[in-house]
Amino acid sequence: MSVVTIAEAWPAAGRPFTVAELDQMPDDGRRYELLDGVLVVSPRPTTIHQVVAGRLYSVLSGACPEDLCVVPEPAVELGPQTEFDPYLVVVRMDQIGGAKFTEPPLLAVEIRSPSTALIDLNRKKAAYERFGVPSYWIVNPDPPQPELTVFELQDGRYTLAAKASGPFTAGRPFTVSIAPADLTRGLHH
Repeated sequence: MSVVTIAEAWPAAGRPFTVAELDQMPDDGRRYELLDGVLVVSPRPTTIHQVVAGRLYSVLSGACPEDLCVVPEPAVELGPQTEFDPYLVVVRMDQIGGAKFTEPPLLAVEIRSPSTALIDLNRKKAAYERFGVPSYWIVNPDPPQPELTVFELQDGRYTLAAKASGPFTAGRPFTVSIAPADLTRGLHH
């Protein structure tokens, strides 16, 4: 793969972005995601996001059965014009190996920020639902009031399984206890 500028990777005017064009975007520290052909650019995650993601990764990995794997910041291709980079996913071990995941992970986790909150709660949730991701978690990493929102797929639609600010035990994709306050312990804005 050669290095290109954003201008070189940009599609012709009036045409939606494709995953192939997204793959050509430069690695400049921003998160480039694609939602129904629209490029979504997010700033570099804050250090709070990174610490929370690392702590959650540790909790999930510690409880993860051997036939599953927790993967940080993978590319998940939902279709030719949609690709996300969730903070964490849980996948089956037989899904490990490629440059990106093209089958639904068992769990996708996003860590909310003010700039992405509406997208995470609405458009990404709808896209993950259509793709068939069984569990979708959104972590609000606000140190004074951290919260975990859990959606689970039932009959092809997400239902709110939990909105937890205190300790929560998830049953899917495996049994694991999460305390949102532990994810942000010692952190300040």
